[in-house]
Amino acid sequence: MKLSLNWLREYLPALDRSPEEIADALIFTGVEVEGVQVHGAGIEKVVVAQIESFQPHPNADRLSVCRVLDGSNVPRQIVCGAKNFRAGDKVPLALPGAVLPDGTKIKASKLRGVESEGMLCSERELGFSEEASGLMILDPGAPIGAALGDLFPPDTIFDLEITPDRPDLLSYIGLARELSIIFHLPGLNLPNPSSAGGAKPVSDPSQVRIDALDACPYAVFHEVRDVTVGPSPDWMRRRLESAGLRSINNIVDVTNYVMLETGKPIHAYDLSRLSLPVIVRFARAGEKLLALDGKTYELNQSHLVIADSAKAIGLGGVMGGEETGVSSGTTTVLVESAYFDPGLIRRTSRGLGLISDASFRFERGVDPKSVWFAAHRAVQLIKEVAGGTASTPILVAGQEPSNERQVLFRPDRCTDILGSEVPDAALIFERIGLKSAGKDYWKIPSYRLDLEREIDLIEEVSRYHGIQKLPGRLQGSPTISSQIDTAHDDAMLLRRKLAGLDLAEARTLVFLDEPSLRNSLGPVGETLQLRNPLAEDQQILRPSLIPGLLRAAERNFNRGARSVALFELGQIFLPTEPEESPRLAILLSGENAVPSWNQTSRSYDLFDAKGILETVYGSTLQTRRTDPNDLAALICELVSSGRRIGYLGLVRPRQARELGAKGAVVLAEVELPAAATRSLFKLKPLERFPAVTRDIAFVAPRSMHWGEVVATLNSARESLLVDVQVFDLFIDPSGQKIPVDKKSLACSLTYRASDRTLTQDEVNEIHQRLKKRLVDELDVNLREG
Repeated sequence: MKLSLNWLREYLPALDRSPEEIADALIFTGVEVEGVQVHGAGIEKVVVAQIESFQPHPNADRLSVCRVLDGSNVPRQIVCGAKNFRAGDKVPLALPGAVLPDGTKIKASKLRGVESEGMLCSERELGFSEEASGLMILDPGAPIGAALGDLFPPDTIFDLEITPDRPDLLSYIGLARELSIIFHLPGLNLPNPSSAGGAKPVSDPSQVRIDALDACPYAVFHEVRDVTVGPSPDWMRRRLESAGLRSINNIVDVTNYVMLETGKPIHAYDLSRLSLPVIVRFARAGEKLLALDGKTYELNQSHLVIADSAKAIGLGGVMGGEETGVSSGTTTVLVESAYFDPGLIRRTSRGLGLISDASFRFERGVDPKSVWFAAHRAVQLIKEVAGGTASTPILVAGQEPSNERQVLFRPDRCTDILGSEVPDAALIFERIGLKSAGKDYWKIPSYRLDLEREIDLIEEVSRYHGIQKLPGRLQGSPTISSQIDTAHDDAMLLRRKLAGLDLAEARTLVFLDEPSLRNSLGPVGETLQLRNPLAEDQQILRPSLIPGLLRAAERNFNRGARSVALFELGQIFLPTEPEESPRLAILLSGENAVPSWNQTSRSYDLFDAKGILETVYGSTLQTRRTDPNDLAALICELVSSGRRIGYLGLVRPRQARELGAKGAVVLAEVELPAAATRSLFKLKPLERFPAVTRDIAFVAPRSMHWGEVVATLNSARESLLVDVQVFDLFIDPSGQKIPVDKKSLACSLTYRASDRTLTQDEVNEIHQRLKKRLVDELDVNLREG
């Protein structure tokens, strides 16, 4: 919520603290201050000017040459590119020598050959708002030549993040009340609406009624006739814009103004465009509503609507309907102020994906007693800015809900919790607005919806007394690390290991859209769909980390990165798994070694990715080639201990180019082994005794995998065999040297003992046994000599 200091001081005139003191006080009492900005027209040499006449620029179709009066004796000639003004309008004029908030220095110059003695300004150029579609049109009564700072004094805007448990702070009155408590300031200067006169509420079911009392127990409707819809006065428009709201017209602006002032959303209907009675009811199945945002929503029986005798005219507590909205031709308005069940508004807003300023407040809860006050305040302001006459009867339906409650507060319990006695706790409660109910009980005001338990009152004491004033003390003792602690520590070690391998960590969204599911190495089955996604491209909980890594790589390539080496350690979500499943994904592309005077460049390949994963697992991984898909032209299953743990793949060249990559893109995604089975760091002493190497060459079927050779040799369980490496592969497509369906392999076997030097005889004996095993189990032909 944006808070204007000038506007706030209307309710708290005694607030003489600096913006820094106010921000610090709010922060120390639990309100997050995200930013503080100074707005307004404290700009020298910016004055009110009147456009006397204008004509097209002789050398530019989109420019006009304006003759303006600035209070001096001589009219000025200004070249302007805006189109939203007419002769007689008053606008801001930046004279030569002025410096605008964005740093623009104004000077007399020629624009397309025509002299221009200054610049006519938009709201954005003056730092008032982001509106830049045309000139800022001032009030017709603004004096020509007056400094703009006299009309728009500088203002400080606080950008506040209000926690969901404090809906009373979503209003200027609530924040003024809070600051009066913090700084011990005298009473608030609250508005006193008197639009109702001496009229009493009237219940007339033939005009208004509630058919869903559980969802809307109370509603007030007040008619104002003979209004004139038009622009709002400057003071109201400036205040709405300081809060980040755009001025619409005086009637709509009043409803927004009252919402910001009181925290109670209200709505105004064009009475001539609806037929009585007004009914608060649940929607009918398939009923539709064209809302004020221009979208048509299909409703069901769980949605609460405000309806007339024929149709729904508004979505209760969320947004009004377009067909009964206030327009320039409106002469009679019906002001609605109601109380809605917060849970229902939350479900409706999230279910339809329609979040408004009204629903934001209703779903957190509003003060039931503000319903009547807000309706009267709105009518008072409508009469002030749009004229009109309020009807004598005030139509009501239902009864005002009561949330009166008494909460226990024991001073001794407060001392135990805070660790220090706060002797003025009772005075703090009185400042907050609580009243003693006797016997350690306190009566809670209706606007403090968050105070329900004794611990809530203890928290209030700590906040307003000053939690920084409470002495610190050690409570508790060290505990044994839990499984969650161990998993976190293990994940951090793994991250450091991967960072040490020159990979950068990526953190991507857990939400995907449907097209992103094609960017996976393995098959994608059922997925978990969100009922109420935050956006259209965030509808699915990710079944793979690969799509997110590809988006991250694309952003890097688009910003000129020649090489990208990323990893992500995160959770995926599968309908078949009861819990989130941890996964590791890596993406490699570009140069692994940068060229320099003593080395040539080398690009990442599949073996780099496989080596990284073997480092993570602490063991050798086997690969089994599988069918390619739309993303990857080459995909291999990664196998550990006979079980598939993930996939390794090479992205198709076309997809790689779409990402912006200059070369191959390698991807891999694997399950994470349990921490107990994974060794992130293997340390062993240097070997003291020399190794002996023997070679084996053989002809094997072309379809045989190298992994079968390694598995066969390892299955012999020869303790002295420490390494197996292939160093030659030969295939003859012509079939002249070896058959077409055969291939020639040559590998070296390394033998070593840790306690002695091996003899030639014992090495030869083991080597012969292994050669025989290959022949017997794999049906290969040895190449001797």
